[in-house]
Amino acid sequence: MAGGRRPAGLALGWGCCLLLCCAAASKLEISMPAVVEVEMGATARIECNFYIPENASYTYIDWFYVDRSNRQVRLYHVTASGVLEDDTDYKNRLSLGEDKALSISAVTPQDARTFMCQVGAGSYGVGENSTELSVYKVPTTPDIEPNSGGISVHSSEIPEIARCVSKNSFPPPNITWHKNGEQLHAQENQVTMPSTLTRESSGLYTVSSTLYAPVTREDRLSRFHCTVHYWLRGQRRALDSQAVKVNIFYPAEHLKLKVVPSSTLVKEGDNVTLVCEADGNPQPVFSFFKKNLDEWQELTSLAEPDSGVLRLHDVKKSSNGTYRCQSLDLDDMSQIEEDVDLVVNYIEGVHVKMEPSSTLREGDSVTLSCDAHSPVGLKYQWRDDKGKKLVEGNQLFLNNLTFETSNTFSCKVMAPSVPGLEQSKEVSVAVEGKPRIVAISSPLYVRQDEVVNLTCKAIAFPPPTVQWSINGTAHEYVDKQHVASNLTVRVSHDLLRAGAMCRVSNRLGVSEKHIQLLVDQKSAAESQGVIIVAIIVAILVVAVLGAVIYFLHKKGKIPCGRAGKQDITKPEARKDKIVVEVKSDKLSEEAGLLQGANGEKRAAADQSEKYIDLRN
Repeated sequence: MAGGRRPAGLALGWGCCLLLCCAAASKLEISMPAVVEVEMGATARIECNFYIPENASYTYIDWFYVDRSNRQVRLYHVTASGVLEDDTDYKNRLSLGEDKALSISAVTPQDARTFMCQVGAGSYGVGENSTELSVYKVPTTPDIEPNSGGISVHSSEIPEIARCVSKNSFPPPNITWHKNGEQLHAQENQVTMPSTLTRESSGLYTVSSTLYAPVTREDRLSRFHCTVHYWLRGQRRALDSQAVKVNIFYPAEHLKLKVVPSSTLVKEGDNVTLVCEADGNPQPVFSFFKKNLDEWQELTSLAEPDSGVLRLHDVKKSSNGTYRCQSLDLDDMSQIEEDVDLVVNYIEGVHVKMEPSSTLREGDSVTLSCDAHSPVGLKYQWRDDKGKKLVEGNQLFLNNLTFETSNTFSCKVMAPSVPGLEQSKEVSVAVEGKPRIVAISSPLYVRQDEVVNLTCKAIAFPPPTVQWSINGTAHEYVDKQHVASNLTVRVSHDLLRAGAMCRVSNRLGVSEKHIQLLVDQKSAAESQGVIIVAIIVAILVVAVLGAVIYFLHKKGKIPCGRAGKQDITKPEARKDKIVVEVKSDKLSEEAGLLQGANGEKRAAADQSEKYIDLRN
């Protein structure tokens, strides 16, 4: 051992075996691991364990590596006096531990070589051993690229399926191929997997592989992947690529032609789409045809290009028939045909029969019968002109007909099995008869010289003529069998006396009614009442006005035509004057009323007499 003794740090597993089990050995023993594996960029540590009999000391320890020329190049020379490091490519990356183990930092693929430890022990001779340094770099996950152009099952050459590449690995890996999880193996003239290995400037390897294999129709569902295999710490490891599908070209084996919506539900006026589908890849070229008698009429120009879709708009009964889709595979020029029958449901020939068909008179009865033709079952329903349902079934029975019965009836024909398929037919039932006046404006209360409207309403068929016995401005309004006439006239004495006659006639007869005009007594009374009220109001106004004048006079506001009152102390009046004396017995009342302009009460003597000068 070093210095005659082995440091405690060197007593590892194999060293323990030497000390415990091989103590009786009589020669120099050197032990080193056969292989040391280290990842690129890490530090490699290589141990050198030795045993010298009788605990003798070593003379020297030398470390070497073997170059490509199989020549030993010394790295270290260790003696008891010191350690000498040789000038090599490893300088600045080497170190020596206390147990004389060799450490190499930042290992590279070029460091993958043999390293030797040599120990000199004087009389016990020289011993040596070696370790193989293995440098590894885990490869990248492989990238797979499937054939981008697609592969035909009829390819005359073995086609390329995919390429696989894995980079930056050491030592060189290898690639295998798999289909649907099962490994593929090379088969002569069938399956080949050539690989290329490239050593990069970094010392790492890039490996690529290409898979060539024939394909079938079933391979449209197959998934391919590649696996890169490498060794690590004595074990085989693997990395898988993603699985890919390859675009396989194959001719169609089956063709399907369908009607959208379902052919059983198509009705006249619908838009129908014929869809042709093939199970080939790529889709073949589609052509459409319609059978007319014994010939096929091409409809391809109406189809959507390269889609296998034919759209038929507003289909009719004539659209019924057999349609054909034909596919053409451009790879092997094979053709497939498929037919489908298009059934366009329809209702036609809707007609209504009226029994009896002769002219109908009031009190008669009539039966309306509705019929139509269709390839599906029909249901009938009768409605009036307002849309009200009258009866289910194809017959409508009307009895005891009147003018009011005259109407338009509608027969609605429906196909329950085809929603939306329906048609309607209208029929008019006209009941003939002589006119019947149903309303007149009589009696009519009027006033002399008033302008009034005389009204006469009748019902009849054929349409009647309305005549008036007096002149005026007439306006007629006709609604089916109903007619109304309004006559505008001015009320005269003769009109009040004789009234007016409304005469309605058609070819079946005449109807007349008299309109009586009466003086509106209520209106006359109301007029007299208005005059009386006016007179009363006028009297009241005069009375109020007189009271106001009297009051103002008493206040002295009105002088009544004289300059002022006469002084009672004046001499007797002249003979040519006539004076009328008016005495008042109500002195006390007038005393309160007669006041001066300043509001003072006058003396009773001044209030006892009044004199009115009548000369003027």
